[in-house]
Amino acid sequence: MFPVYFDNAATTKIRDEVIDVITNTMKMNYGNASSTHSFGRSSKSLIEYSRKRIAKHFNVSASEIVFTSGGTESNNLVLRSAVRDLKITHIVTTKIEHHAVLHTVEQLEKEYGVSVSYLNLDRNGQIDYSHLESLLQTDKKTLVSLMHVNNEIGTLLDLRRVAILCKEYEALFHSDTVQSVGHYSLNLAEIPLDFLSASAHKFHGPKGVGFAFIRKGSGVKPLIFGGEQERGLRAGTESIHNIVGLEKALDCSYKQLKEETDFIKELKSYFIKRIKTEIPAIVFNGLSDNEDATTYTLVNIALPVAPDKSAMLLFQLDLKNIACSKGSACQSGSTQTSHVLTEILNDVDLQKPSIRFSFSIYNTKKEVDYVVNVLKSLV
Repeated sequence: MFPVYFDNAATTKIRDEVIDVITNTMKMNYGNASSTHSFGRSSKSLIEYSRKRIAKHFNVSASEIVFTSGGTESNNLVLRSAVRDLKITHIVTTKIEHHAVLHTVEQLEKEYGVSVSYLNLDRNGQIDYSHLESLLQTDKKTLVSLMHVNNEIGTLLDLRRVAILCKEYEALFHSDTVQSVGHYSLNLAEIPLDFLSASAHKFHGPKGVGFAFIRKGSGVKPLIFGGEQERGLRAGTESIHNIVGLEKALDCSYKQLKEETDFIKELKSYFIKRIKTEIPAIVFNGLSDNEDATTYTLVNIALPVAPDKSAMLLFQLDLKNIACSKGSACQSGSTQTSHVLTEILNDVDLQKPSIRFSFSIYNTKKEVDYVVNVLKSLV
């Protein structure tokens, strides 16, 4: 069987048209964007054109888009500056955030003594909005950091509801939208959040580039010091071809959003029906089989396999040319149980092998059939 790639939540295949524009930029626009000669001006104009195009998709000002190396840097930039420069003394988050947020928050707690509150979650990984409101009723200067789409179980956050709550209580709101930018339309003129993080490789763009949305007048200061690139907020010579590739990938995603969303939704629905039929004892973690409460791009399943057989399951799937994961790719080499599943599952359910399958426009129903048949042979 040909290789089946069902690990799109970890990273996505780059679109051909994105590769073309990256390659062309590398050939033709190699000037340093900080140089004043024509080569530099040409590169600078490409960066600013890309910035304007990206900003337009979110209905924000181009000056509010800051290019970074990806979601991790964007999260660090916002969170660290919020504490160091905006004098945030209280952070509200959850224990199922990506480690780029969790570990940063833990470090800020150690370095600055900032107090951290973790929101109550239900057994499906959904936040308790009443608990959030109660935590916002404080004299402490507060930042709320919550991901839009959970990268392991797909739980969706009501961004608008949280943003409005934060405004009501004069708290700042940051969202890690790495799993949703390029997959969901986000009108930031209507959703009053303050900060957003995104990464190109999650929506068929290049790795090593992303951006932070930083609301105008926020007061954020740089994490990386050096030159005056990105209006002084992110020093370092810009990766022009990657920035252009990011913009192209985002533009393609949003131009074809409905068509591609419908395609992937149908694929996910087909996967759910097939696996429930073939393996009735299957359990879906969180609400990942609920197409209204979770993202359309992934499912997370617990297989009815004895604990002594579960350790080799991913290896066996790999031998069958199936790429998937047990959780975040950033911790795939770890033998520890997913921190997300640890928060929402009981000890008995944690013993079952859990696997995340995530889909894209490059997948097919034939691939779903193959994967389901292989899984059936292993349980």
